[in-house]
Amino acid sequence: MANANNADQRFDVVIAGGGYVGLSLSLALQKADPALSVAVVDPKPMDQLASDPRASAIAAAASRMLDQLGLWSELLPSAQPINEMIVTDSKLRDVVRPVFLTFDGEVTKGEPFAHMVPNGKMMPALHNAAKALGVQFFALDTALTFRSETTKTLVQLKSGASIEARLLVAADGVRSKLRSLAGIKTVHWDYGQSGIVTMVKHERPHDGRAEEHFLPAGPFAILPLPGNRSSLVWTEKTADAERLVKSDDFTFELELERRFGHHLGKIELGGPKNAYPLGLTLAREFVRPRFALIGDAAHGIHPIAGQGLNLGFKDVAALAEVIVDARRLGQDIGSSDVLERYQRWRRFDTLQMGIVTDVLNRLFSNDNDMLRAVRDFGLGLVDRMPGLKSQFISEASGFAGPAPKLLSGEPI
Repeated sequence: MANANNADQRFDVVIAGGGYVGLSLSLALQKADPALSVAVVDPKPMDQLASDPRASAIAAAASRMLDQLGLWSELLPSAQPINEMIVTDSKLRDVVRPVFLTFDGEVTKGEPFAHMVPNGKMMPALHNAAKALGVQFFALDTALTFRSETTKTLVQLKSGASIEARLLVAADGVRSKLRSLAGIKTVHWDYGQSGIVTMVKHERPHDGRAEEHFLPAGPFAILPLPGNRSSLVWTEKTADAERLVKSDDFTFELELERRFGHHLGKIELGGPKNAYPLGLTLAREFVRPRFALIGDAAHGIHPIAGQGLNLGFKDVAALAEVIVDARRLGQDIGSSDVLERYQRWRRFDTLQMGIVTDVLNRLFSNDNDMLRAVRDFGLGLVDRMPGLKSQFISEASGFAGPAPKLLSGEPI
């Protein structure tokens, strides 16, 4: 490493990756402890992130965290609350799709269990708030290599600069290069599926209702957006997904209509269509000395439960609390003892969610009549058990298990 022993700049925490999770961590740390020096290294231009036409499902716990970070009031006017959710299970050729499970959308009175928030609004809000608090950005740059020493980590950037940190946090995605450099192994398998993500316009209002249709190729989720619009997360076998995305809009809309149905009137494509390969990736460890994983770098799961980003926000809340508490106690924030607290807090919850989404995908993404009868019986049983439904809502809202302070709406 060039300049390895003569760092150009020194920070308490360096975050590699300026997506939602990396930016949220930088903001949470800087807001809780203004004396911390925090830097974010990210290769993507902000104008590209601000033009993202997609939307994300933000659970109630995550919205409480964003409120504590001072952003929720800015995001709420463009957000769409999810007031209700229905679950169906059918074959593509079925004329009628019976509803087996329904969820009311509130965790407390007036608080929906989730909102759909436009990515193009959330990313600039996080970036601007972090920058205003003093987070330093190494824009259009990449962390190429690093070396952890007894009291510091030395990070070499693509630009040639060398920076020093007491703690390096990798938030560089499911194919994390830094995770590999740290020697952290993963459990991984490919589902042979891809998720088609797009937006549709429809004739009738959705009334804030989300829909999850389990079809043989995989789940087909309709998620409400402001106005007569909905976001789609449409799972298909990878070859079929690639064919659909490459097809013309007329062909795509014909296939879309077969799955979407006619209950919201005439539909038309309202945005770009893209397909993303789906798999399960779980890091065997979340930490090494002076190094931690968060977000997709630690876990990539199937979108069947809509919990991917919300798991990342849980990582943020837990790691920020661990770091700030350690600082207040005069401890070394990059030490193995401190980072182990974060790992204990997050690894089991992540493993549990990974297993749940894997089992759900395998159970529902098939055309087996016997399995279908069993799962439909199970869905109907859950629908008749208010206590169990409440537990599912609590999980979907992000409140299951011991919650970090930020996710409970409390400052660190």
